Amino acid sequence: MELGFIGLGQMGSRMAIRLLDAGHSLTVFDRDEAAMAKIVARGARRASSAAEVAAASETVLMSLPTPDVVRNVVFGPNGVTDSNRTTKLVDLSTTGPKMATQIAAELDKAGRITLIDAPVSGGTNGAEKGTLAVMVSGEKEAVETLRPVLSVFGKVFVCGDKPGMGQTLKLANNIIAVAALAISSEAMAMGAKAGLDPQIMIDTIMASSGGNVALRDKFPKAVLTGTFDFGFATGLSYKDVRLCVDEAEAMGVPMVVGAAVRQLMAVTNATFGADSDFTSVARVLEGWAGVKIRSRQ
Repeated sequence: MELGFIGLGQMGSRMAIRLLDAGHSLTVFDRDEAAMAKIVARGARRASSAAEVAAASETVLMSLPTPDVVRNVVFGPNGVTDSNRTTKLVDLSTTGPKMATQIAAELDKAGRITLIDAPVSGGTNGAEKGTLAVMVSGEKEAVETLRPVLSVFGKVFVCGDKPGMGQTLKLANNIIAVAALAISSEAMAMGAKAGLDPQIMIDTIMASSGGNVALRDKFPKAVLTGTFDFGFATGLSYKDVRLCVDEAEAMGVPMVVGAAVRQLMAVTNATFGADSDFTSVARVLEGWAGVKIRSRQ
């Protein structure tokens, strides 16, 4: 199958390499020449625009940072829709259900391209190892046709037959994950301030009812070490939380806890910048509490 891939950042580059290693022919594009060169060196063909990727590929996959970037890549100058060859467009980004629905509707009017909504979760480690959760929604026949491709990234969960349903599930997942990181940061700062060893706290909590993915993975790797380098940008995390709270409120679902998480991520984004790691939320709590959350072992 002739595939195209647009967006070769932290996640996209790893997914593109997995497709190449699985034997797929791949044409790629990214505005970052250095990022593109790494994938071309692995056997992909270089394109000079999203339109050129689409002209070479029946199916195009995208892994892009924001809804506006996704829209521009699809409909903007030298975008995917400038080509007549592509028939399936797979969006692996986190854009929210509103944007996915809008893009699908506009593509339907043109009558050529079917949108498959397929956001992923599992971080850069999951993208590299092929253990991502792929949350797929879209036209049933197209989804089944693409299942072997999507399975290269990890486990495929078909959650609906309309674009946007996968996005809703992804936003629900992300706000839970960030909420766990936020509340864990508060609790760990409290314990460290009281004189507890953060590593002993984690060992105990992970064997107790408070165990969560933030304490299992993020704190040992990026907080207790003081490196704050788990691999996901604060700006992207803040974007995901905002999207989730906004979508929920538009549906008439109050998000009281979600709104507090959004506010804390806004502070983290303003304090340390969009390019900082999202585990920097613990740095915010460290500053407020006047304590460092570091392993003493």
